[in-house]
Amino acid sequence: MRCGVYLISEGGVRTAVLLRGPEPESGNPQATVQVVSTDATSATRAAAEIRSAAVTENVFRGQVLSFGHEVFGRGQTLLQFHSRPRLGADQLVLAADTLAEVQRQVVEVARHKTQLLAAGQHLKRGVLLYGPPGVGKTHTVRYLTSSLVDTTVIQLTGNALHLIAEACSVARALQPAMVVIEDGDLIAEDRGMHPGQHPLLFQLLNEMDGLAEDAEVVFVLTTNRADLLEPALASRPGRVDQAVELRLPDAAARRALFELYRGSLEVDTSGLDTVLERTDGVTASFLKELLRRAALLAAPQTGSRPLAVSAADLGGALDELLDTRNAMTRMLLGSVPG
Repeated sequence: MRCGVYLISEGGVRTAVLLRGPEPESGNPQATVQVVSTDATSATRAAAEIRSAAVTENVFRGQVLSFGHEVFGRGQTLLQFHSRPRLGADQLVLAADTLAEVQRQVVEVARHKTQLLAAGQHLKRGVLLYGPPGVGKTHTVRYLTSSLVDTTVIQLTGNALHLIAEACSVARALQPAMVVIEDGDLIAEDRGMHPGQHPLLFQLLNEMDGLAEDAEVVFVLTTNRADLLEPALASRPGRVDQAVELRLPDAAARRALFELYRGSLEVDTSGLDTVLERTDGVTASFLKELLRRAALLAAPQTGSRPLAVSAADLGGALDELLDTRNAMTRMLLGSVPG
């Protein structure tokens, strides 16, 4: 609808509503609604009902969203839809106590919100996931997004990190909501687009301050460099309620990750114990790449038969990844094997 006039008659009261859609080509990027009535109270009520319906029936409510820009550079910010991932706890290889911490602060608060509010407890909260690259911070966010089915999720990454105010505005309007800020260390020193601005991290903390205590909004920050965030967060206590460290997988976790990533791939695991010993200090990303390389080594010998990875293929792939020639590759996978 680009332009429409709605005439309403209720008893002796006459009301007209003018709806005009956005016209970016004319410099008007927003939709507008104007209401006039023979009765001022009716006009006020109609405007309030339209506003309420627009929020309640918003097409973005309950969706997974991120900010983008128009392809041809008109400079307009756009909300983009993403599919909600399907990820169970069995696909998230974390220490049991670590997973419990994350679930309690994010999922359980949402689940028990009525009781918490009745007891005078606030719902807005902040969670920081920190640890070296490749330990599963993004994967954990995907799990949380999967778990909070009816929650609006707003993701801020890369070039959209400066749109903190817009993301928080959407979260307030479409709560329950989760605002995800990945690589939060990038905003610790970034002072935005204009001289004299505070670092974007302080803008985020100000936005968190501006939320009502009963606002059902959770902020999830991830970072590889908690040391860059700590001074700012410590100066504004209570904005982040829980900091959760995600560590490099131990031997048991590496075994679980191996089983997870192999999927339906046939692998000879007779030498797996040796592989696990040699991969101390690696990340989940390293193990995923190890299996992919082993499958590539096996492919020429398999022919038209289903792919089958031998113990020699697995060992050869590991030798290749641990070779000094692949030092940069290991670093990119977030791994420094012991």
